[in-house]
Formats: sequence, structure tokens, C-alpha cells
Amino acid sequence: MLTDLSPFLLWPLAVVLGLCLGSFLNIVITRLPVMLMIGWRAEAREALELPPEHTSPFNLMTPRSQCPRCQTPIAWHDNIPLLGWFKRRGRCAYCQALISPQYPLVELAGGALAVAVLALFGPTLEGLFIFGACLALLAMAVIDLRTQLLPDLLTLPLLWAGLLYQLLFQPLMLPSAVIGAMAGYLVLWSFYWLFKLVTGKEGMGYGDFKLLAALGAWLGWQYLPLVLILSAGAGAVVGILIQLAIPRLRGAPLPFGPWLVMAGWIALLAGEPLMALYTGLL
Repeated sequence: MLTDLSPFLLWPLAVVLGLCLGSFLNIVITRLPVMLMIGWRAEAREALELPPEHTSPFNLMTPRSQCPRCQTPIAWHDNIPLLGWFKRRGRCAYCQALISPQYPLVELAGGALAVAVLALFGPTLEGLFIFGACLALLAMAVIDLRTQLLPDLLTLPLLWAGLLYQLLFQPLMLPSAVIGAMAGYLVLWSFYWLFKLVTGKEGMGYGDFKLLAALGAWLGWQYLPLVLILSAGAGAVVGILIQLAIPRLRGAPLPFGPWLVMAGWIALLAGEPLMALYTGLL
């Protein structure tokens, strides 16, 4: 049992687990969008009655991790979370191409989330559920930043996991979670169509609707206003600052998913005191 472990072992174990899962998330982040594209191409060719393309296997396990420039497989000791990247100073050992700082940052975020969840929930099954949700949100935030996609393969399981979490740990909250899932989707869906009718443009994607629905399932409908205020406020401020600092990005679409993720983390990990403060200000 995790609760039987000495604190001197528990905290380092949590950090190592978070770093290793962060390393796995980097694989999901870089490969899942490519896997989806391959699948969509295959479906399109089938619909057009074209012969299937002959491609090498590509999934979360195959091929081995390799340099994105020279495709040289990365040695196991260069794949050690954090240490591998810093040992090579962020460069490929063979061609010296720069390796994105995304890799150590995601690993570090995984470790930080593990420590935060352990501190707030302890070594419990409930804490493991919350940690899993936080990691899924981390993967979605980085994928959205890179590709402006929020895959159904991540948003929908997160929604169902939120309902299961309520059923197992807070069964009295289950009706609130179901309403939260419905309201989360409908709020952004309504905003999407209102914005499109007024401007003729699409303000966000359907993945954002599903992500807010998933957060509604985890948090309940009562937290949705807080999540929307935090995400919209932070997104607006940072978006304005980016466009002022980088003129070429003016008018460019900016993903909303990372701000929903940030607000979701805050609500999951510090929701009760924030909710008390928020309701006290109303």
C-alpha cells in the first residue's frame, strides 16, 4: 500500500513517477496528432475508393524515439527524464540539431503535478484519479498549442473518467457533474454560434466544447463560471500582450484549450478555497 511507505520514499517516488509519466506524455503529444492524420488520410482514401497507402507502422510504441531531424534512434541513457536533455544540452548526440525544450518542460510539469496532488490528496486512490486528470489536461494543453487540436481520444475519456470519479468518491455530486458536462458543452457551443453569426468567423473549435464538458464532469456545474472567468481572463490578457509584442501574430488564431487547462488545474487542486473567495465577492 502506498500509505504504508515512509515519507522519505513516498515523495521521491512521486517525483520519479511524475517525471516518467511526463516523458510518456511527450510521446503522446508528438505522435497522437500524426496518428490521427494518418487515420484521416486512410479514411479519405477509402471513401474515395483509392488504394490504401503502404506506410511503416507508426504508433505510441513504434518506431523508437528518434531525432526529429536525422531520425537517429535516441539511446536509452539520453531518454532519462530531464537528465538526458540536460546532458546533451538540448541537442541531438549525432547531428547536433536542437531538441525542443518542450521535452524537459513537460517532464518537469509531470513531476510538479505529482508533488502537488500528493501534498493535497495524499497517497490515495482519489489522488491517483486527480493526478491522471491533471496529466491528461497537460497533454491536451501542449497538443493544442502545437496543432490547435483537442483530440476526442483525450477529451471524451476525460469526461467519462470525471463521471466515474464522482460516482466512486462523491456520489451525491453525480447529478451536478452530469449537469456540468451538459452545461460546459452548451455554453461554449452557444458562444461559438453567436460569435459566428455576428462576425462570420469561427471563434473556437469543437474540442474546446468537449474539454469544458469534461471539466464540468470533474468539478460540477457550480465551478463552470469560475473556470470560464479564469480561462477567458488569462487568455485575453496573454493574447493581447503577445499580439502587442509580436506584430506578425496580430489577427492570428490563438488556442483556447491551454487556458481552459490552466483554469481546470486551479479548480481541481485549489477549488474549494477559490470558490469560497469567488462566492464571497459576489
